[in-house]
Amino acid sequence: MSGMALDNLKLGHLKVGHPNMNNPKMNSEPLAPPSAESERPLNTPRGSAAETSSAVLSLDGTRRESPLRDVFISSTGLYPGTRWLIYLALAWTIFQLEAWLLVSFQSHLSNLWWRALIEASMMFAALLPAFWMARMEGCSFGDFGLPARRAFGRNFWMGTLWGIAALTVLMLALRVAGVFQFGSLALQGARIWKFAAYYAIFFLITGVFEDFLMRGYSQWVLARGMNFWPAAALLSVAFGYIHTGNAGESPTGLAATGCIGFFLCLTLRRTGDLWWAVGFHMAWDWGESYLYSVPDSGAVLPGHLLNSTLNGPEWLAGGSAGPEGSYLVFAVIGALWVLFARVYPDVKYGAREL
Repeated sequence: MSGMALDNLKLGHLKVGHPNMNNPKMNSEPLAPPSAESERPLNTPRGSAAETSSAVLSLDGTRRESPLRDVFISSTGLYPGTRWLIYLALAWTIFQLEAWLLVSFQSHLSNLWWRALIEASMMFAALLPAFWMARMEGCSFGDFGLPARRAFGRNFWMGTLWGIAALTVLMLALRVAGVFQFGSLALQGARIWKFAAYYAIFFLITGVFEDFLMRGYSQWVLARGMNFWPAAALLSVAFGYIHTGNAGESPTGLAATGCIGFFLCLTLRRTGDLWWAVGFHMAWDWGESYLYSVPDSGAVLPGHLLNSTLNGPEWLAGGSAGPEGSYLVFAVIGALWVLFARVYPDVKYGAREL
């Protein structure tokens, strides 16, 4: 769809006229149904395909919009679901274009840097269409949860602290249960700091990408059609589902991922932006993949810090999915929800609108 077409689909540009019910004359005198002659557009032959496709006659003989069009467009403009589909289509198109442009670089990069480049391309594919959608919506990009003025501010660092602390509690619980062993160092010297920095940047990109895709514009627009928490629940299920393609993932791990996503919706609601969630997401993934060197969503990444091990029953140790596949993760998520709700009691995201 061209840029001009998108501009023409801004909210409020597609309206259906209604009689003025406050006009006394109109209330006292019934209106005669419009004739076919008066309704037919100029220069449109009687009975032509253009005439019959432009509207459909209802049972009482009045004209109404096409039923298919009514699914996507209301009398005041595009439905929230339609705008969301436009956003997803734009994001998918941009990513496909990026992948086509970047494929020539793959042979010149190591596997680690290629992974980072693909992750960055997905982040930009999620972010760039939102600037276009902000123009359609008549608001700023920052309204979708990532205001630039708050980037790497207090919310981000508090989220980072909560993320590493929550994961540490989980790992210590697994250690006490006898299913996790720290092991020896797998890296030496400067490589410790190089990989620590690499994975911090990598998972920062991951956090921005996944949190904005699932809790940025998507949450903002769907909440206008179904309110905040129904939209949060729907997108959290989707957040778990998109991890099904990860090798080594388990049903428990997918459920935990969805629950963590739902918790991050609470952090958006109470902090007013996504920076807390991005910090938490980055720290949790960094702690799993690098610091504690355990599977993260079923994957063990190269360059981890420790030769750690997880052994024991799958329900406790998590199996191939790692700590997110352990039943103990649900206790940690529940404690996070209760504690966060007490520390951040005020609603700051869309409090006047949703």
